[in-house]
Amino acid sequence: MERFDPVYRHRISQVVADAILVAASFYLAFRLRFLDTQGGIPERYVEMLTLSIGFVVVGKLCVFAISGLYEKWWRYFRLTDYAVVLRAVAISTVILVLGFLLIEPFPYPLPRSVIVFDFLLTLTLVGGARLLVRMFIERPSRKAGSDSREVLVVGAGSGGQMVVRELQLNPNLGANAVAFLDDDPRKRGMRLHGVKVLGTTDEIGQVLDEIEPDEVSIAIPSAPGELRGRVVAACRERNVTVRTLPTVFELLRGGVQLTKQLREVQVEDVLGRDPVVMELDRVGAYLEGKTVMITGAGGSIGSELARQVARVGPRKLVLLDHAEDNLFKIDREMTEERHFARTEAVLADCREPDRMLEVMQQHTPDVVFHAAAYKHVPLMEANPLEAVRNNSLGTMVTAQTAAASGCERFLLVSTDKAVDPRTVMGASKALAEWIIEAAGKKHPQTRFMAVRFGNVLASSGSVVPIFRSQIERGGPVTITDLEMTRYFMTIPEAVQLVIRAGDLGAGTGEVFVLDMGEPVKIVELAHNMIRLAGLEPETDIAIEVIGRRPGEKLHEELFNSDERSQPTSSERILRAVRRAPVDPEWVQGAVGKAEELIREADESVISDWLIELASERRRINSTTLDA
Repeated sequence: MERFDPVYRHRISQVVADAILVAASFYLAFRLRFLDTQGGIPERYVEMLTLSIGFVVVGKLCVFAISGLYEKWWRYFRLTDYAVVLRAVAISTVILVLGFLLIEPFPYPLPRSVIVFDFLLTLTLVGGARLLVRMFIERPSRKAGSDSREVLVVGAGSGGQMVVRELQLNPNLGANAVAFLDDDPRKRGMRLHGVKVLGTTDEIGQVLDEIEPDEVSIAIPSAPGELRGRVVAACRERNVTVRTLPTVFELLRGGVQLTKQLREVQVEDVLGRDPVVMELDRVGAYLEGKTVMITGAGGSIGSELARQVARVGPRKLVLLDHAEDNLFKIDREMTEERHFARTEAVLADCREPDRMLEVMQQHTPDVVFHAAAYKHVPLMEANPLEAVRNNSLGTMVTAQTAAASGCERFLLVSTDKAVDPRTVMGASKALAEWIIEAAGKKHPQTRFMAVRFGNVLASSGSVVPIFRSQIERGGPVTITDLEMTRYFMTIPEAVQLVIRAGDLGAGTGEVFVLDMGEPVKIVELAHNMIRLAGLEPETDIAIEVIGRRPGEKLHEELFNSDERSQPTSSERILRAVRRAPVDPEWVQGAVGKAEELIREADESVISDWLIELASERRRINSTTLDA
């Protein structure tokens, strides 16, 4: 029964409490009005009070209910909610006055001073009671034992204050906030929730030495990597544990319980690059109400695309992958964890024209994000036939069937390894880019484009999980060259920019390049990861240089020699403008040759041919530019 529901009982108790407070306010208003009168309240006004108080209480409670005062528990009442109380009390007072004027239940009027006193007393008692309940329930706990951990909180903004409040309200967490650090000079010396702001993050070393906390919590979700790195370095020198609030992307991707979500600082937190933050609802608005297909939906990029696209309200989300297990996981996540039911899981291989045409015609996607690709360089060197079949011909099949089914936009997820390629994987992705450019000219009704970016952290097979695994085993951490650098970006950041790029292209097969900041030296990345594990490079964990693999570049590039960067309306996305556009007939000839070599199944020949194809393209560019 509803009346036995705890929430129902709680609301009844709030109504009863308000009834008592309203009755007390009306009674006290009369007492104050006649405070100086001998004999107290005159008899006729005692009669007025007695006969009207019940109607006044019922009337005000009805106004309070209509105004929404019982939709919120008192323990969650905030000062900003006082405006709702003020409005409800004011409306109920106006109704009270009109009732006495229009109905005239008594031969004498209600004193004006009673109306004023009643308004002020009701406002004070009803609002004040709520604040007192909140203050009582949320009072700092004194149960924390002397053995509780002392925590220095970096960031005295809303995130830091929430962390402190949670620690104060939950003694079972076994932690106690002892101080703040904040880079806003105006906060120095202030006390927030009883905790003092001691200084800025530039002074963290001095503060750590003075108060010697057991733990440091970085409570700034949007903190730049440079700040996190500075805090981590100071703490590691003193063997102090560091934890951090979730980043902006982690906060956006799901609900957060702050004290449970405080986690160890990860390598992506200290890359020294400000995180990319965009309003996804705005930049992905073109996907709202559309049917969106994601190929390679079970992979690192594809699965994150699914998560973010679902947030902007597509009509249908088609998840396509040829790996059953990966497809099952993302489909289950979308429906059971994220409660997005408008998904279709399609088990299909992008390399099969008949199957892809069948899928495209069945679902008729408006937008296709083609993220299906083989990406591991050593594996593709050992299996060049599959690299070309999947990365190049699979892109051609998907693009052609999408265009034939009336697709509005087609976006290829590419890689910086497609720039001046020296490996099979890079050359196969370069050919995919050329195929997309040719498709943009052949199928003008579909907007074809590609997005090129570097390494993403924590993707399967990337250097970060490899290093982490090597550190867990005790080393050594293997790097190929002490001078090697790479561009890095988190998966959610990269995907958000990919979605944004999908609304920038004119549809002629142009290539967009994500601004990935400054390249990171791999050896420095290894050092950071070892230190984040609480160890010292070369002392606790050895670093072994194993030499570069064939075709592996020392420094990756984002633009080919025949390309120039052009800004777009999005700050972190550049357009790669080719000085020598790709000839569709040349691309068609290359695709035909690739198909012929795959039929012959000669891996050594196709590897050499791929690298020669890339060299031929460079020669064509050079000849065109010279002319």
